[in-house]
Amino acid sequence: MTKNPILICTFLALTSGFFGSYIGGQITLMLHSQKCQNQSWGLQQICQVWIAPGATWKGSTTGIWTGTILGAFTGGLIIRENRY
Repeated sequence: MTKNPILICTFLALTSGFFGSYIGGQITLMLHSQKCQNQSWGLQQICQVWIAPGATWKGSTTGIWTGTILGAFTGGLIIRENRY
């Protein structure tokens, strides 16, 4: 069916993983930033700077794992040969 199924599956898994990493980091950063909302302006900025690296790392790590696994699964479904 396909000429190079391993390349297709790998590409989908990596692309999905990187996309999941970006989305996961952004979502986690937004959720953790809500903790800083009830501070005054100066403290809010310091809180944002303090929270951002950890939240982005946590969300990106979760997103890359989830995205890679789902991408590999989808790639496997795409390249699978039908057996009747």
